[in-house]
Amino acid sequence: MTPLFRRVLTAALLLAVFVPAVLWAPAWLWAILMAGLIGMAAYEWAHLSRFPPLSARAYAGLLTLCALALPWLLAADWPGYQTALILLAVVFWLLVAPLWLLGRWRAAHPFVRAVVGVAVLLPTWAALLYLHARGPGVLLGVMAIVWIADTAAYFAGRLFGRHKLAPVISPGKTWEGVAGAFVAVVLYAAVLSAVVGMPLLSLLIMVSGLLYLSVLGDLFESWIKRLSGMKDSGSMLPGHGGVLDRIDALTSTLPIATGLLMWLERSA
Repeated sequence: MTPLFRRVLTAALLLAVFVPAVLWAPAWLWAILMAGLIGMAAYEWAHLSRFPPLSARAYAGLLTLCALALPWLLAADWPGYQTALILLAVVFWLLVAPLWLLGRWRAAHPFVRAVVGVAVLLPTWAALLYLHARGPGVLLGVMAIVWIADTAAYFAGRLFGRHKLAPVISPGKTWEGVAGAFVAVVLYAAVLSAVVGMPLLSLLIMVSGLLYLSVLGDLFESWIKRLSGMKDSGSMLPGHGGVLDRIDALTSTLPIATGLLMWLERSA
């Protein structure tokens, strides 16, 4: 089985499980599933950060427990804390992460890595709950931007890739791949505009911004893996690596998209 076939087969199987969950899982089951997802990603983050095995399991367990318990414990106060988590992600992805990559920070101290893991993963979980509550179409519409961009970048990079995007951080990524992703998400925006009736210019601005964030999330995880001397965050998903490898671009796009939606809802 070729690497490309494994990659496509794994993606198809993931979609076959994930899409029905988005469409039909009740809120309580969705929350449990997403807590498990974040727990697996947290374990891989701890592994990349070189936590000892027991500490890595404890860290993953703690984040899973937070994801399961916070909405229930906070009850009526949960929406305010959910907004705070989204704001944390906005600050991290729009300010901290770009400076981190520009400065090529190592930030190897376990406490720093633990805090960054919280800033990356818990807002992603909060965004998954918020967008799912707004309807499956909203969540899938946002996630489709990342999926389309990732797929187009992969194939455009393989076919036309010549000029490295960030050779020190991620040697495999190319400007041609980014260009392919941009063309794909522009076409997606055009189709979406025709289907839902939103202004094309507004959609183009939105998808372009989310494409930037998608690339940023991908590069950020690539830098952490490079510092750790690892090619993948894990081996759970054949052809894709680990769970964190599969959701790295979503960790940067979903919280920002959620923050934008929150702002639009409160401005209406």
